[in-house]
Amino acid sequence: MTGGTQGIVVTMADRLGRKRVLLNQPVRRVSQGAKSVYAYADKATVKAQQAILALPPHLAGRIVYEPGLPAVRDQLTQRMPIGSLIKTIAVYDTPFWRGQGLNGQVTSDTGPVTVMCDASPASGTPGVLLGFIDGDDARALSDQSDGSRATAALKSYATYFGPQAANPKAYFDQVWDKEIYTGGCPVGLMAPGVMLEYGQALRAPVGRIHWAGTETATVWTGYMDGAIQAGRRAATEALAEL
Repeated sequence: MTGGTQGIVVTMADRLGRKRVLLNQPVRRVSQGAKSVYAYADKATVKAQQAILALPPHLAGRIVYEPGLPAVRDQLTQRMPIGSLIKTIAVYDTPFWRGQGLNGQVTSDTGPVTVMCDASPASGTPGVLLGFIDGDDARALSDQSDGSRATAALKSYATYFGPQAANPKAYFDQVWDKEIYTGGCPVGLMAPGVMLEYGQALRAPVGRIHWAGTETATVWTGYMDGAIQAGRRAATEALAEL
């Protein structure tokens, strides 16, 4: 979408009213009783009739719940680790690869960058290439210096698009594994047997608490499409209880 996915968040905040959106207030504890549910942050407490938690299961498992979660739900959160991913972006004066008849898309079995796309704006300038480093390659590079990660990534860029790709005017990357409120990317994973043993707790409400987030989607898990579907499903559940 034009403006990036942050446009969804900005639009939602505007519709809700900016004063109702609490920033820098991570929820540490959730308690619920017969009539209400409370979310406790460091400097705020919110009381509601129903609560929707839209975050990956491994992060939801770090919140303290009163009363405690059912054992199967707690055990599920311990068995859904999230993947490792580094997002890389290189900026050029122009999308030079288009002049070579290339569309900027790459899928490769050699890394460290194995997936790429043309992320240039609609205007055509500047030229922007976006690439992902995942799995073992991401884990190997996550603790390296900024320069070392850039060198490794741009080597792949040059492999796919020639020496010009190795010399961008700017380079950025995001090591998702080091982000405290994601812990990785793009999605929580279930090892063999987890769905059979614990899957029933993935979406099942716990009292006044409803679970959303892309991991709970029934289609397009791990994508924005799945996140939206999961949010609508959780909202429908909560509204039905009011």
